[in-house]
Amino acid sequence: MASANCCGDSPLNVEAAVRERYSAAAQQPEAALCCPVSYDRKFLEVIPAEIIERDYGCGDPSKHVRAGEVVLDLGSGGGKICYIAAQVVGAKGRVIGVDCNDEMLGLARKHQQAIGDKLGYHNVEFRKGKIQDLRLDLTLFEQYLATNPVRTSSDWLHAEEQANSLRLSNPLVADNSVDVVVSNCVLNLVRTEDRQPLFSEIFRVLKPGGRAVISDIVSSDDVPTELQADPKLWSGCISGAYREDRFLEAFASVGFHGVEIVERQMEAWATVDRFEFRSLTVRAFKPTPTFTRDFRHAVIYRGPWKSVTTDFQMELTRGERVDVCEAEFAMLSQSPYRDDVVALPNANLEIGVAPELTPLMVLGETSTGSSCCSPGSGCC
Repeated sequence: MASANCCGDSPLNVEAAVRERYSAAAQQPEAALCCPVSYDRKFLEVIPAEIIERDYGCGDPSKHVRAGEVVLDLGSGGGKICYIAAQVVGAKGRVIGVDCNDEMLGLARKHQQAIGDKLGYHNVEFRKGKIQDLRLDLTLFEQYLATNPVRTSSDWLHAEEQANSLRLSNPLVADNSVDVVVSNCVLNLVRTEDRQPLFSEIFRVLKPGGRAVISDIVSSDDVPTELQADPKLWSGCISGAYREDRFLEAFASVGFHGVEIVERQMEAWATVDRFEFRSLTVRAFKPTPTFTRDFRHAVIYRGPWKSVTTDFQMELTRGERVDVCEAEFAMLSQSPYRDDVVALPNANLEIGVAPELTPLMVLGETSTGSSCCSPGSGCC
């Protein structure tokens, strides 16, 4: 987690406290912010000490990035994860950092040219925006405000109209443009009412088949109201922590599938009253559009569980052959499921029957909203 996210003021000014704390942390290291993380030292050699010292995180999502990918880092702060990812994706890849804290952006950009020169390529850029509103480019909006200051309610309404126009004409991050979204201990700093839009934005900008790899602080139970009202605890990654199970549910609620815990801190990083707070890294995939056909495939679940239920509510029993339609087969044949099933393509194809293709949306839903694989549909 490199910086706080600008989320607007609440009655308790919690978000203002977060901004102030991380602005200060961009100037002077603060050891109390989040938990220590070990990174591959070979990626740190080109990164200046002041970035390393002023990086605040709870995990290393860059470990799940691959060569040649387009990476988006939410809450990029001083740029440490961006500069690590830049080396992983290489000259053919690209890394975009998004933050709205001016001090953190200044720190990240200060060394951008020098780091690129050392690597022999420049594949990192930093953009100013809110992570829960990845359509609005705050740099462009500030250019408008510089010549159109807001002094009256009418000015404010015109500014809102301009912001909406910018979201449509010049989005900060375009739809379906990113291979992987990463974030390091930032989502818990976003106020509760902005979290549904935040996850929807992550889903929007990912390419079909892309993935999110998010490290964040989670809690053992719902954080009580009195702790949520403490600005210091909020800016310290405590008050805004998701309950562990609900963090995973947040991905599924906007359409992600294959949601899984890839790293979990065993010992609590912090304990407040009876509540434990620890680091969790979650990976989730955006479905790839596929097609239904009038014939069926089949899969066999390998185990070790006696049975499992998929994200599209299909039960797989260990060792049992299960007929599936094209949508389900396509989903189960890709990561993260493919190692858990034996795929039997065209297992039930009638010889001489030409399959009819029908556009399919995500997770087995047709363009009209009906389920390809619902009971009685005839697909499965």
